Amino acid sequence: MLKFFRRSSQADKAKTEQAVKRSRQTFFGQMSGLFRRSRIDDALWDELEELLISADVGVATTFKLIERLREQVRDRRVSDPQDALALLREELLYLVDFDDIDQALEVEESPLIILMVGVNGVGKTTSIAKLTKLYQDEGKSVLIGAADTFRAAAIEQIQVWGDRLHVDVIAHRQGADPGAVAFDTLQAARARSADVVIIDTAGRLHTKFNLMEELKKMQRVLSRQGADSQRVLLTIDATTGQNGLMQARAFTEAVECEGVLLAKVDSSSKGGVVFAIADELDLPVLFIGTGEQPHDLAPFDPQSFVASLFADDD
Repeated sequence: MLKFFRRSSQADKAKTEQAVKRSRQTFFGQMSGLFRRSRIDDALWDELEELLISADVGVATTFKLIERLREQVRDRRVSDPQDALALLREELLYLVDFDDIDQALEVEESPLIILMVGVNGVGKTTSIAKLTKLYQDEGKSVLIGAADTFRAAAIEQIQVWGDRLHVDVIAHRQGADPGAVAFDTLQAARARSADVVIIDTAGRLHTKFNLMEELKKMQRVLSRQGADSQRVLLTIDATTGQNGLMQARAFTEAVECEGVLLAKVDSSSKGGVVFAIADELDLPVLFIGTGEQPHDLAPFDPQSFVASLFADDD
């Protein structure tokens, strides 16, 4: 049985901690500093609210967090600010820890088909390469389908990555039917007994209704061929913050997404959008991009992520 896995090694934890270093040293480090005062007062709550919103946690999720945290402090009769900080970390972990994620993503037969979606410029092509490398390191054979036929550059880029990773890429000419590419990719995967198929799709904006319909068409083509093990993975650029959340909402309204690959976490992102995605969309982050190289991808581990945001760099 293959799993669209989530595991976290020591190396993955180290990648995560390094990737969120900027977030830790700015917004979340300042949050830790708030709780070093002598008492819990209204000023603490006001400052915490401001920092959470600034960290891209989002207004709605921030208000929910503050309300739950204040209730916990009151109900448990917490007076020590450090104990309140521990409760904040518990609440953040609660938001992003989807207990049933492994069960929800199990598949009983290969190939596992992953449809990669996301708007242009979010790092989708590079993320496909990273995901391919991750599966290769797990001993799985991977086949890539270049179904973003709207841009010739997209086909060429994915072929370059295929060459670098020694993975076959099934491609047609620019302007070809993406459904036909998906069909041929599935047939090739079955002929070669591939474990995992990753299909690139055209960069879609929520205003491009026809492109969303094209994605649904690909899913129907695959389903008619008996490919029931389909997973839609949404790539979001972590540096886009709340705009990324809006993109995620548009996709989840159009198609059923299994989860998010959050790219560029190591860049200028603020980290908090993870909590907004989980809370407002009930959508788990499954992988995070931790650098620019093919091996710079880590399965998202909730405990490691939250711990890394509040780690002591000293």
